[in-house]
Amino acid sequence: MKAFTASLTGTSLEWYDFAVYSAASALVFGKLFFPSGDPLTGTLLAFSTYAVGYVSRPVGGFVFGRLGDVIGRKRVLVATLVLVGVATFLIGCLPTHAVAGPVAPAMLVLLRFAQGVGVGGEWGGAVLLTSEFGNTRQRGFWASAAQVGPPVGNLMANGALAALGAMLTEEQFLSFGWRIAFLLSGVLVVFGLWVRTHLEETPVFKAVEAGGERPEAPVREVFAQQRRPLVAAILSRVAPDVLYAMFTVFVLTYVTEELGMPSGQALTAVLIGSGLQIFLIPLAGALSDRWNRRRLYLGAAVAAGVWPFVFFPLAETRSWLLIVLGVIGALVIHSMLYGPQAAFVAEQFSPRLRYTGSSLAYTLAGVIGGAVAPLVFTALLGKFGTWLPLAGYIVLTAVLTVTGVLLGRDADHAEDEEYTRLVGSNGDGGHGHGAGGAEPAASSSYASKSR
Repeated sequence: MKAFTASLTGTSLEWYDFAVYSAASALVFGKLFFPSGDPLTGTLLAFSTYAVGYVSRPVGGFVFGRLGDVIGRKRVLVATLVLVGVATFLIGCLPTHAVAGPVAPAMLVLLRFAQGVGVGGEWGGAVLLTSEFGNTRQRGFWASAAQVGPPVGNLMANGALAALGAMLTEEQFLSFGWRIAFLLSGVLVVFGLWVRTHLEETPVFKAVEAGGERPEAPVREVFAQQRRPLVAAILSRVAPDVLYAMFTVFVLTYVTEELGMPSGQALTAVLIGSGLQIFLIPLAGALSDRWNRRRLYLGAAVAAGVWPFVFFPLAETRSWLLIVLGVIGALVIHSMLYGPQAAFVAEQFSPRLRYTGSSLAYTLAGVIGGAVAPLVFTALLGKFGTWLPLAGYIVLTAVLTVTGVLLGRDADHAEDEEYTRLVGSNGDGGHGHGAGGAEPAASSSYASKSR
């Protein structure tokens, strides 16, 4: 439970940083950093910097993913938390375009890039932090701790912005209010560091280290030996990313600019849906342990492709209650995908390459999924003026995710247990002392199972 708490706390704080930027992209950055006579153009440019946070994630995946398999999970997770927290705090200190001209958006893009690098290295480690401490047969639940982080962070970020918007006039909010939400990151990061520095390294990594099984070139090994698991894991993440981008980020723009409703109503809808996800995501993870994880994922992916055809007609009524119900429905479906996702992705890779493989899958999927989604949604709406192309785009991503899940494999619990037994019985990873003996057997076992 200590590892669950540490994973949840750290990931929530990093996603607060990431989500507060996402919400600000939809609400204020277009006006302050990308001024234009056309509000939609300003929003499009703001979403371009939002995308930078996703495009930069593979850098974090390559750098920190590799380090996580070489020097350990804990050290990397401390580094990523510091990187994201400092970048977010500095965004709150930036001058706007009116003060610094083009330098302002350039600095914003640079700091957003740093955010993305940190988040790209965070996810794989946060997943392994809990799943490698917990029972492998309950991995869906334990690994969901990292998945609860985004809705908690989103809830905190949107809550902070909503509270500031309620307490301040629009002029005050645009002048200095939005900065407060970013500056709060400094306080939150100190707390997150205190939690993570008091945590031990995972038993699985200790066993890998003790048995001399740490990979020298994990990135190369993943691409050479585990290409199918990597493709399966990448595709499995596309629809959840796009669905989340639609119903927590772009929905703010759609409700305010297309439907002409107050931004506070859109924020409230997202807050309610995110609040429910805090409970639904671990529930979905636990259900995937009791049922077949792939089947649950497949059913949710199909539902993701259908739901836009329910939501947009509800939204066009301009009824706040129906919009809330539509957002909640989407985030329930997202929970059914997101809860089992961490376990599903991690299970595609062998333990000695799991941080690298999971991080690469997470970050590369973000580039083709969440990174471009708000841009695509904005461009499609601007060109066609109707929601149907937006729904079609989500259907396409659902098809990709279904393909990825079908390419993937079910959990092989005996694989983890065998590895820990063979390597750990000869190392000090909490299982014994000494060296030699079973190391070649463990290596051979995994070589034969690599894809």
